Amino acid sequence: MKKAKKIKLFIGLFYLLAVSTILYFVFSNYTIQEITSYEFIKNNRNFFFELRQSNFFMLVSLYIFLTIIWTFAAGIGFPVGLLAGFIFGTWFGVLFCVIGQTIGATCLYVFANYFLKDIIKEKFLSRFNNLKLGFNKSEFNFLLIYRFIGGIPFAISNVLPCMFNVKKSNFFFATLIGIIPQNFLISSIGSGLEKIVVQNTKPPTFMNIIRSPDIHIPLLVFFGLVMITIIIRKYVYQK
Repeated sequence: MKKAKKIKLFIGLFYLLAVSTILYFVFSNYTIQEITSYEFIKNNRNFFFELRQSNFFMLVSLYIFLTIIWTFAAGIGFPVGLLAGFIFGTWFGVLFCVIGQTIGATCLYVFANYFLKDIIKEKFLSRFNNLKLGFNKSEFNFLLIYRFIGGIPFAISNVLPCMFNVKKSNFFFATLIGIIPQNFLISSIGSGLEKIVVQNTKPPTFMNIIRSPDIHIPLLVFFGLVMITIIIRKYVYQK
């Protein structure tokens, strides 16, 4: 247990150092006003477009690598999905995002399963013990549903299966398939935002953004998916 706590402390310090380094690099080169300005977004859209045209493989490799690191360290999927759609478009965006998130999530699962299992059980077993029956009954199928319906923060959902000794292969492939729907919708929104940036020399209003079919259609589908998963979630997690 002492060893696990030392590892947890080391991870926390490493994470804080990494975040601090990134923030220092960003804000030493740009101000908050520049980062949040429409001109900054438009210029970076042009930068990514030119890089995509000149060195597509390098850009893809860099994006997947950073997504793996982000998923392992932060576990928040929405920003990388939005960025993927913005840079690569809907179809390539969802492909690269799902690959990066799946590898990152699996690395986190393997790491947590080896080093942090006791801590995870201590923190979460009493709250999520109701999932045990589902995992024991049909590990892959339940994990696939578990990924699809969500309801648990992505970072936590990556480590909870440690309590139930889920096979790494089942975790990987269920994650790979299960996170496609939501990532497809998020990438669609990111791609829609990129089109709006291209079509507007001046910052569009919020209503103009919402009225765009490239934005409001994926948003409506996304909210519909959320409502469906909430209904399914109550049944699955209660069982």
